[in-house]
Parts: sequence; C-alpha cells; structure tokens
Amino acid sequence: MTSPTKPAGPPPGPRAARRRLIRELLLVAGLFAVYKAGRTLSTGRTDEAYRNAGWIWDAERALHLPGEGAVQRLLLHGDALVHTANTYYAAVHFPATALFLVWLYVRRPAHYLWARRVLAVLTGAALVLHLTFPLAPPRMLGAAHLVDTGQVYGPSVYGAAPATDTMANQFAAMPSLHFGWALMLALGMIAATRSRWRALWLLHPLLTLLVIVGTANHYWLDSIVAAVLLGGALLLIPRPVAAARARTAAAVVVRRHVPSPKAPAAASAAAPAAPAGPAPAPVVAGAGR
Repeated sequence: MTSPTKPAGPPPGPRAARRRLIRELLLVAGLFAVYKAGRTLSTGRTDEAYRNAGWIWDAERALHLPGEGAVQRLLLHGDALVHTANTYYAAVHFPATALFLVWLYVRRPAHYLWARRVLAVLTGAALVLHLTFPLAPPRMLGAAHLVDTGQVYGPSVYGAAPATDTMANQFAAMPSLHFGWALMLALGMIAATRSRWRALWLLHPLLTLLVIVGTANHYWLDSIVAAVLLGGALLLIPRPVAAARARTAAAVVVRRHVPSPKAPAAASAAAPAAPAGPAPAPVVAGAGR
C-alpha cells in the first residue's frame, strides 16, 4: 500500500518575496563592495603597472593585433562622436548590468541564479588578476601615442592624477570587466529568451569593445583575457537547462540500477494440488436385475 503524496506547500507570500529580494540586493551589493575595496590594494604599484603596460604593448605588436590608435582615430573625427563614446563608457556599464540582473530576477529566476554566479566567478577572477598584474591603460602609455579622451573631451570617470585617485584604481586594466560583463549580458539574454532576433544582443559587447579601445582605456588583450575568464566561468557554472538535463539523466540511471520487486509466482504454481478423492464405483453389468 503506497503512502499518500504530500501536497505541495502554498507559494511564498509577499513577505517572503521581499526578504528574498532584499537578500539578493545585499548579496550583489556586498560582492561589488568587496571587489571595489580589493582593487584599491594595488593602487601604489605604479612602476610595476607601467612596466606591465610596456610588456602588453610589445606582446600585441608581436601578435600582429591591430593598433588601438586605429579605432581612436575613427572616434576623433568629430567631438560629438568621441563624447558619445566617453558617455557610453561612463554611464552604460553598471546600469546595463543591473537592469540585466533585475529582468532575469523577475522573468527568469533560474537564469538569474546562473548569471549571478557566473558574474561573481568572473569578477572574483578579475580581482585576483588586478592584484597580481597591475596594468596601466594605453592612455597612460607614452609609446602608444593615444589621447585620454575622457580628460580632453569628457565625461571622465577617473581623476586627472592616477596615483592619487581615491575613487577608482586606474592600474586595473586587465581584464576588462566592461567587456566581460557586456559579453555575459549578451550571452545571458540569448540563453534566457527565444526571439529570433536575440543574437542582436551581441552588438552590446561589440560596441563596448570599440568604445573601451577607442577611448584608450583598455588594450585588445584586456578584452581577450576577459573573454577567456568568462569562458572558464561558464564551464564551471552550467546553464539552467543543462543542469536540469543532467539531473534528469542521473535520475534515469538511478532508476535503472534499482532492482524491481519480484513478480508474484504464477497462480498455478502457487496453488496447492487438489487432494485425490475416492475413485468412482465400477459399473457392474446386469446390476439391478
């Protein structure tokens, strides 16, 4: 006799939903605060940051990567264009990522958990690299002959003196989280939606790449390293659909290895043989005459 199935509990009420939302907001804000605080630990390594910048510049030339100046020259054709690029760099990065997480939280909760975990792993790996490999951006490198478009045309998110900038660590160019977060946003929206036009989300990281290079805030290699770190995070944190398939496959394997209960023996084999009764009396010829 099987036990009755336990009915599912009632859905969480508004109070539980608010607690969950507050917990997620505090978690994301806490992770961001730890990241910002950790970045400041490498602000005093100016000489090392410039040496690493020279090494990165020479490595890009050895790899025959296109010069960052080619993109910047396109932006410098008009003040409005370069000002728009600076505004995109300063104003789109954090709000776009925040809106991405909020949308997933409301509309795709499973994808939200996946994206939040991937971004946390990516950002943590970036922080380790920022601390171990301080890097001056190309706008500070004399050999690059690039313009600091933020300071010249505005707006700028950095102070004029990098060594005394208390708001940001300007020697944390590699990897570029501008590009890494933008690429994760595009991949997350492609995974969470079913529109035939969802591939257009890739325009966001592409535009971000052109902006961060053209404004001389990042090298090409900064974005390449960010993409590699993101790839590692995506391999470590499976997508919700892939995780569900893995759980289903595991359940099937378990069911196959659980022995099934033995079938009851055949009725004919189980039933005892009927006892033999007395033999019928023989019929005698002529009886009753």
